[in-house]
Amino acid sequence: MKEIKCVCGHVNPNGTVLCEACGRALTDEAMSEKLHDMRYEGSARRSQTYNKSIIDKIWNFFSSVKVGVWLILLTLIASAAGTILPQEQYIPNGQPADEYYGDVYGFFGEIYYALGFHDLYSSWWYLLLIASIGISLVIASLDRFVPLYRSLKNQRVARHIGFLERQRIYGRTDIVINDDTMGKLKESFGLKKYHVREEDGNILAEKNRFSRWGPYVNHIGLIIFLFGGMLRFVPGMYIDETVWIREGETRAVPGTDQEYYLENKGFILETYDKDKDKEVFGEAIDKNGTIAKNFQSDVILYKESGDRIPGQKAERTIEQEDSIKVNHPLKFGNFAVYQTSYKLDEFKSMSFTFDQKESGETFGEFTVDLFDPQDEYVFEDGYKAELMGYYPDFSGFNEQGEPQTKSPLPNNPAFLFKLFSPEKPEGEISFVGGIKISVS
Repeated sequence: MKEIKCVCGHVNPNGTVLCEACGRALTDEAMSEKLHDMRYEGSARRSQTYNKSIIDKIWNFFSSVKVGVWLILLTLIASAAGTILPQEQYIPNGQPADEYYGDVYGFFGEIYYALGFHDLYSSWWYLLLIASIGISLVIASLDRFVPLYRSLKNQRVARHIGFLERQRIYGRTDIVINDDTMGKLKESFGLKKYHVREEDGNILAEKNRFSRWGPYVNHIGLIIFLFGGMLRFVPGMYIDETVWIREGETRAVPGTDQEYYLENKGFILETYDKDKDKEVFGEAIDKNGTIAKNFQSDVILYKESGDRIPGQKAERTIEQEDSIKVNHPLKFGNFAVYQTSYKLDEFKSMSFTFDQKESGETFGEFTVDLFDPQDEYVFEDGYKAELMGYYPDFSGFNEQGEPQTKSPLPNNPAFLFKLFSPEKPEGEISFVGGIKISVS
């Protein structure tokens, strides 16, 4: 690395504009300046000195403030785009994301899913943007921190006259200063909270030096924040999952490797009374019908014990019995389970009978699980119902006459069956949304 030796004898790193010791200009450009740039007092910045190797080019790219600003803008735009539709973790009932976005939001939902916005904040390219901002902050800070540190560390009291003349504020007065005058001058600076240094009859008065480190203190805070934010994507460091558990159901707690299970023994909903709470909630009750006062789930937490044997159900022991309310989670180990929402009067299943329309004779009865329907339902004597289509939230027919569903929730279930009987072995199509199937 080429070094620059000043007339004063100080050896400066390659790229130095002003001597670190005396402030003398070392380049033709610096000599021709009317004012010196005093941000780093002429110390060498790596990004403005080296540009040969691939490492130099990467360093120079990320050290640019413009690049950092663009990375932040791109991240902000991407973050905003991720809020247009619900993220994958908030899809109800565990429906596959590739089906949900197309079914509910149509073509736009398919594009949204294809571009990866359905799981934006965990996607590789979003994490790459966050990491790039962090890298930019680190490199930009180091590129400027080191020169500033060197300039302040090597700062001397005596300076070359050319350095002084090229300051933004410069004045010159010819007076005779004796020891008494020098003492009064130093005392005056001291009273104004200046840090005074004297060297060979020269005085340097300085205060608020730490303010020059302000941007880098900011950068360090941002780097720590970004690092902490990215720790959530390290396996085991952060878990934020949603699980729907209906009354009577038992589900594995996400993130516990199926070690813990949660059973919903019952759900309780309390609402404000219009007469008792009229003064505070009367207007809101008139407007919305009911206002929830408390909703909670009474749950049992199980823990699997012993070795897991394929094909056999592991033994579970009760760890806790508690009620989960809003802002009062069930806590165990490093986990906390919150009650975030509820849904009342949800369809779970629908029952149908296979009847002869003319005689009213029943050949079979079957029940369709609205969350896990079977493909076909077989009865005696050659009767069978084949489920060709299921529309959980039927919203009508499209221009081609095909049934549509507006959501994966069973709010208005409809079915497309193909019915087989000895009289009609080739089958016949029946679209139903009720509870009874009849054939002629």
